[in-house]
Formats: sequence, C-alpha cells, structure tokens
Amino acid sequence: MSDYITMPEQRVPVIAACDVLVVGGGAAGMSAAIAAARQGADVILVERYGYLGGLASGGLIVLLLTLDDGDGHQIIAGQCQELVERLASRGACFYPPESDWGNYDEALVEKYRRWGLVWGSGPHRVRYSVAYDPEEFKYVANTWVGEAGVRLMYHRWASDVVFDDGAGAGTAPHPPAPSPRRGEGESNGEQTPATENRRSISHVVFTSKAGREAIRASCVIDTTGDGDVFTMAGESFEKEQIHPWLWFRMAGVQDVDAAQAGRGGFFFKTVKDGQVLMPWGAAERIERRIDATNPDDLTFAEVECRRMVMDEVDRLRAQVPGFEDAYLTDVALTLGVTESRRLNGAHTLVRDDVGTVFEDTIATTGHWTKYGAVYHIPYRSLLPQRVGNLLVAGRCISVDHRVHHATKEIPPAFATGEAAGVAAVQALRSSVGVEAVDVGTLQASLREAGAWLPEGGASS
Repeated sequence: MSDYITMPEQRVPVIAACDVLVVGGGAAGMSAAIAAARQGADVILVERYGYLGGLASGGLIVLLLTLDDGDGHQIIAGQCQELVERLASRGACFYPPESDWGNYDEALVEKYRRWGLVWGSGPHRVRYSVAYDPEEFKYVANTWVGEAGVRLMYHRWASDVVFDDGAGAGTAPHPPAPSPRRGEGESNGEQTPATENRRSISHVVFTSKAGREAIRASCVIDTTGDGDVFTMAGESFEKEQIHPWLWFRMAGVQDVDAAQAGRGGFFFKTVKDGQVLMPWGAAERIERRIDATNPDDLTFAEVECRRMVMDEVDRLRAQVPGFEDAYLTDVALTLGVTESRRLNGAHTLVRDDVGTVFEDTIATTGHWTKYGAVYHIPYRSLLPQRVGNLLVAGRCISVDHRVHHATKEIPPAFATGEAAGVAAVQALRSSVGVEAVDVGTLQASLREAGAWLPEGGASS
C-alpha cells in the first residue's frame, strides 16, 4: 500500500554553529571530536542516546579487540591507547602485560581466553586486547570530551541535511540508495569525481523532544555507525543484513574459574569479582537476519533477543554449577548490530589489500580472529564521493564485507575517528575540501599525537 501525507513547510531554528560537527557518539565519534578539539577547533558532538560509546558501552561489547597485529606488536595507539590508560588509572580494565604479547604458551593463552581476549583459529598466542567496565567507560568518556572542550549534545537524532545552496536532502541530485550487492570481498570500483562537482553540507537537522533543530557546521563527520548522514546526503553505499544479539552480564557466580572450566556455558570474566559477561547473548541466533536500518526489523530483534537472554539466564541457573544464585545485572541497551550500511567512498579497502601500505594510510588495524592479518586504512576510505565537507569514520567506512570484520572493531574505530577529526581541522585551516587535505601533513599530525602509522606513507 502506497499512501502519503503532505507536511506543511516548517521553519527550523538554528540552535548552534561550529567548526566541526560530529554526528554519533560511539567510539569513532568521541575520538573524532576529541581529536578535532585538541587541534583547536570549535566542536559539537551530537549523540542520540544519553551516553557515549555506543556498542562499546551501552552495547556491552566491552572488549577492545585488538590493538596488536597478532604477532606481538602494537599497531593501534593514539587515543585508543589513552583510553586504556585512563581506564587503567581507575582500576577499570584488564589486559596482558607487554611481555606476554605474542606468547604461544598454552596456559597464558587459556588465561586470557577466559577474559574474552583470544579469538579465532590456532595456533593461538596472546593478543594485546583489553577487557573493561562499561560504566567506567561512560564516565571516562564524559570527562575526556569535557576536558577537550567539546560541546556535547545528547538525545538528538540526525534527521536531515541542508546543502550550502539551501537544498535539503530530499532535493539532493543523487538520491541515497544502496549499490547492488557484489559478492563478498569485491570492490564497487567507483572513483572520486572531480572536486568541482562536490557540494557542501551547511546544516544538519536533528529531531528530539524539543522538535526539529539545526546546527550549522563548516565540516561534518559521520560516525553514526549506520551512515545516516552520508545516506541523507545522497552518497552511494552497500548494505548488509545481519543476525543481531544482546550481550548481558550476570553476577553472584560462585567461583567463576570453576564455572568456566566446567564448560557449561560461553561466558567471560569481567573486572568485577563474581560477574561474567555473556557475548552474543550466549544463545542461539535469532531466526532470521535483519536490516538494521528498518525499525520493524529492529523491533522484532529487540523482542526476540530479550526473550533469548532470559531463556539463557534460566538455563545457566538450572544447569551450570556456580550459577545457582547468580542474577542478571544488566542487558545491553542496544542491539549488537555491527554492520548495516557501508560507504562507497573514494577507495574501497578489500580483502586482497591485506598487508598493503598505501601512500595515504591514516590508520592500521589487525584482525581480532586472525593472526598476522593487517589492514592499512587509506584516507580515501573515509572520503565520500560527492560531498566536499563530509568525512566518515568508524564501522561504516568504505571497505568490503570481509575487511569490515576487522575495521568495525572499537580500536580501529578510535583510530579512524582520530584521523577524521584531525583531517577536518586541517581542511578548514587550509580552506580546502576534505578530499584536498595534504596527507603527509595529516600523517605527521597523527604521529605527533601518538598514533601508530607504518613506514612508507606520504610523510615517511
């Protein structure tokens, strides 16, 4: 059934203006905002919920997988490393000491596996991965963005964009639509159009209980995870359907080590005594894949996943020694959605690019389930093709489905967010579009800020 209504024209108040507007306060968003503010920009960070971190906090995916290359060498540093240090100063995280990284010792591997820090197929070795507490993460995040001078706006949802010619998203010359899905591991092959064909976003419109409000920005960074802004702006994308989960935690477990040794369930230790983390709900998958941009699919998944969580809680209490008096402490506030839209950007990083150092590499990540698999992320994978003042960071950057399994994780999201934040300020200072940023200067700025980048880039 096709039915429509016509809404009256609406005057939307412009409530703020800034140099850099970051939309989405997950790992990539908070990293981008902090990086841009530290470069001296006036930054606004808008988040739809009432906390920062996204899946890294409210989603209870409280594992940094991983900061190393699988061979004992740290390759993600910068603000992600700073996060670890801030959490460690509060006794809020756990990770192997550097002397253990890359070690094949089976006893050590098993020790860290019980914390959720070792994954994939063997032969296993110790990874530099980190387990942490989500409430401490939220506190650290609020404090951190405040120290950086970021203006934080919670409880607003991006609902429209306006271009500098006054046109809204509905009048974009290229209406947003997913590209035909090409097989896993294949590139869409699109190239960056000429700079003169690019438009600029002047405002992003947000919807909240206060109604519709607009923020004027010189540069916008889309860290929504689902690519909401680049979709509204008419950029091309690919989209996957997935099986979502709800992670949850239980406390009151008697002798967690013994319970884990009994193999009665799939769960990890946490930084709190007697508490365990249940990844993926520690249960069966829901019956079908969902489109995480479809609210009806999300409604189905929320109801079904919560039912499955409670089924698993009941099973653990009844069947697993040590869980007799255990109780549910929290269920993730958000579904475990790790993939939906992915940008078709200036360059799509594909599986065959493993190990390739690009001239414009701005971040590097290992693979949490594979040892020695390293992807060097080019700046072009953060660049849309049509909008000249928009950058993308986090899990919706331009990569193929296989590479996404590595780049979607929290540490690389921090790394691409930091790069986007620095690049946005550099573009504004140079009065150029984001596609014309001097990559050598960008790389030098990232290294100066503590990021790890491989040799062989533009500034090497």
